[in-house]
Amino acid sequence: CYMNPVNYIKQNGIKHTWDVFYEYKADILIQKFLMLFLRDKPLRDIIVIESHNDFDCNGGAFYDYLIDHGYNKKYKIVWLIKNTKLVPDKLPKNVEWVALFKPNIKKNYYKWIAKYFTSDCCCTPKLRRDQLSVFCSHGLTGFKKVKGKMTPPDSIDCILMPSENFAPIAAEQLNLEYPNKKFVYVGYPVHDLLYKSDRKEILKITSQKYRKIIIWMPTFRRGITYKRNDSKKEQALGVPILNTDGEYKTLNSYLRELNVLLIIKIHPMQDLCNLKITDQSNIRVLTGIRVKELHIDNYRLLSCTDAMISDYSSAASEYLQLNRPIAYSTDDMEVYKLGFIVDDIHSLMAGPEIKNLCDMMEFIKDVVDEKDDYEEKRLNLRKYFFKYHDNHCCERLAKLMGIENIS
Repeated sequence: CYMNPVNYIKQNGIKHTWDVFYEYKADILIQKFLMLFLRDKPLRDIIVIESHNDFDCNGGAFYDYLIDHGYNKKYKIVWLIKNTKLVPDKLPKNVEWVALFKPNIKKNYYKWIAKYFTSDCCCTPKLRRDQLSVFCSHGLTGFKKVKGKMTPPDSIDCILMPSENFAPIAAEQLNLEYPNKKFVYVGYPVHDLLYKSDRKEILKITSQKYRKIIIWMPTFRRGITYKRNDSKKEQALGVPILNTDGEYKTLNSYLRELNVLLIIKIHPMQDLCNLKITDQSNIRVLTGIRVKELHIDNYRLLSCTDAMISDYSSAASEYLQLNRPIAYSTDDMEVYKLGFIVDDIHSLMAGPEIKNLCDMMEFIKDVVDEKDDYEEKRLNLRKYFFKYHDNHCCERLAKLMGIENIS
């Protein structure tokens, strides 16, 4: 519906109005202008890629595959970048970038003449029927309800799904009809990295040797935007389970005693204002900022770990691909505001539930002792969530898109 510009400015303020116009509306005007010259021009061998945090996630893994296999000899690859300050100084041949949220002619020129588009978060609506647009998403849907948070636009041609089993649940969370002809089952490109263990990734964090490395990846509760808070339970230290500095120190002492490293990876959307934990002798805290500074790839890092602690995050489900021990922190399950994707969420958990520090320490000890009572359930859930358990997802996606390798 139409809203009077004056009323919109009164309701939202001049700054917000300008930001909306600058990031979204100005591009539409540029597109309409370029349409006069480009709508009948032949499409060119150009692949436009957008990913979760630039050069990462499914878009990043697919890009690496294309470069490693020489696809850029035939195809021009264009990145839609959110944080332009972190773009590498030198890009491979036939690769360039444009700012995603900055209106400019070059970006919209590529939107008119590119053959292919892939997106993880910000779906770029294709402008012509003969273009191909694939929505990869930025990971498997987690246990928490996210319906209404993201719906791929109608212009998307293909939507990656992990398996036929999980597709009905994922469709509901994306607010899409099911069955859906747009759903394709080739696997997520980023999962290829889980099957290509690269121990070099851990060296970005530490060069010390440990008996075991455990990663803790809590989903965000208090978001950095819109004052969002998904849990009624306050985290005194900014993470679940731990309630006092004393508990944090006790945890570190226990890890030191067992010679275990715990990597606590904070969700990039988490509000850091109440984060009260720092690096310890056997604990490394990775915020979204630090991950970027160290150029850490989440999935390559996961492949270097021996076990995971998570909660309602998609990370726990994706970690099933590795068939390694998983524990789930559920101390705020009863007061978690978003709710869950199925009635019995415990049926999707392939590991012990952690309610307090003692539970966490018990899980860590089991990992060290290689005591594992959940492998059978993990393998069954892995088959349920994922059709493929290999490192050929990028290859299948390239074939799906009809991209030819001339090298």
